[in-house]
Amino acid sequence: MKIFYMNGAGNDFMVFDGRGLDLDFSALAKKLCALRHADGLLAVGNAEGFDFEMIFYNADGTRGEMCGNGARCICRFAYDQGLVGEQMRFKTLAGPVEGWRVDENQYRVALNLPSVLDLNRKDDVAYVELGNPGVPHAVRLVDEEILQNRDSFREELRNLRFDPAFPKGANVNYCHLVGEGEAQVLTFERGVEDLTLACGTGCGSTACVLWKKGLLPGKRLTAQVPGGTLKITIEGETEIEKLLLEGPTEITEVLELDI
Repeated sequence: MKIFYMNGAGNDFMVFDGRGLDLDFSALAKKLCALRHADGLLAVGNAEGFDFEMIFYNADGTRGEMCGNGARCICRFAYDQGLVGEQMRFKTLAGPVEGWRVDENQYRVALNLPSVLDLNRKDDVAYVELGNPGVPHAVRLVDEEILQNRDSFREELRNLRFDPAFPKGANVNYCHLVGEGEAQVLTFERGVEDLTLACGTGCGSTACVLWKKGLLPGKRLTAQVPGGTLKITIEGETEIEKLLLEGPTEITEVLELDI
């Protein structure tokens, strides 16, 4: 079977067509992700009323509700395999997602809207859930010094990841505003249990918090992450009606494996 090793602004995934296959996706995720130290596994599945289902598992074998950069990568995979046109609608555990091909490498998805947006969940840490059941994110605004010395704060991020204030556990995002509409974002992801080079839903959640705090008047955020640049756009006046995530995708390698 062909396994596509893909990259979306730093998040990397093992991607394949899983339609009609009876597989232990949890065990497979741990096995395949270990080959390239990938963040997760993505498989295309069948879903009535949708173009396809996005099956997503973290590197540790846990099922994930949704992954923003993973969604962009699976859009490219589905398009390149001739499964969909330039616009698509697919199923995730967090709810339906729309995707668009912008060009050969750039893909855009409409992230699940926040079902929870609490600016004061724990001290200065906000809490967001995108979708229902929601992808949980903690968001904290920090000084640039913290992001420049992120290894020194890894334990602090890990402690927040498991803090009782977040019963589901949480991905933890530290954000430093560089200027209007631009920020540096660093994410400690559950399921990977470490810092990652990017997190699409994390950047989307960060944009929601900044907008709610009145710090994103233009409703557009350019997020600089260790793996590249992601663009988030909020549509709506008094409520978030659409949350768009756009960025690069790349097919790094194609492997032929017996699974």
